[in-house]
Amino acid sequence: MKIVIIGGYGKMGAWFARLLKNEGHQVTIVGRDKDKLAAASVELGVSSSDNTGKAGEADVVVISVPVDSFEAVCHNLAPHLNSGQTVFDLTSVKVKPVDIMHRYFTGIKVLGSHPVFGPGAESLKGQNFILTPTDDIEKATAFKVSDWLSTRGARVRTTTPEEHDRLMSISLGLAHFIAIVTADALVSLDRLDEMNGAGGITYKALLTLVESVLSEDPALYASLQLNLPSLPETESLFSDKARDWATLVREGRRDEFVNRMSNLKAKLEASNPDFGASYQKLYHLANHR
Repeated sequence: MKIVIIGGYGKMGAWFARLLKNEGHQVTIVGRDKDKLAAASVELGVSSSDNTGKAGEADVVVISVPVDSFEAVCHNLAPHLNSGQTVFDLTSVKVKPVDIMHRYFTGIKVLGSHPVFGPGAESLKGQNFILTPTDDIEKATAFKVSDWLSTRGARVRTTTPEEHDRLMSISLGLAHFIAIVTADALVSLDRLDEMNGAGGITYKALLTLVESVLSEDPALYASLQLNLPSLPETESLFSDKARDWATLVREGRRDEFVNRMSNLKAKLEASNPDFGASYQKLYHLANHR
């Protein structure tokens, strides 16, 4: 199968280029930066082109670009596509990209898809993957893709673009927000060097989360924060809860603190059979920094 990956020299685009090439497909990566294309082409062992028209020769087109440039890419891509092709996107948000694909790629099969893992993954095995079909044709495509992913060990969930973005507001948006705000607080406290020799397991694990987020491209994280529709509401809830707990501490309301934390513990235990192993997992994470 001929597969063209738009943005194939980016981290996730390159990850899928390598995967699909190893699966025996004929992969071409397409992008504007000739130097990056040349380097990625050699590293991945795939062909490359700076000509968007190359997509017209493919059976499948995968779009792996930031959501902020997604519409411009689709606008440039549309004249080169034909009705026999299938187009997937790999963006971390879905409502906006899926709508854009529907507007630009009329008469062409499209499917919103989101690999909920990073380029550090060794394979698809054990990784979460979300597909967001919106009609019967897309559902049929999603069924085939789901089967392909599942046979390679991925955990596949099918949902709507709207529900996907609500879930990502929590699993990505809120998690990143907590890490960024925590980084801001830690830097403002100006004790990072001292904490290197004083931090325990919980602090080390927290710092691992913070550093993993802050080591990435700020523009990418800004794009994610600004393009998840329900994220402001989620972050407002978090801010309200943070103020509530800070008030309990400031006012010395020990009994209420204990009761509320106990209730939260009970709810988490009920939702996760492996809850009791959490500390050991944390210990393992912190000691592998």
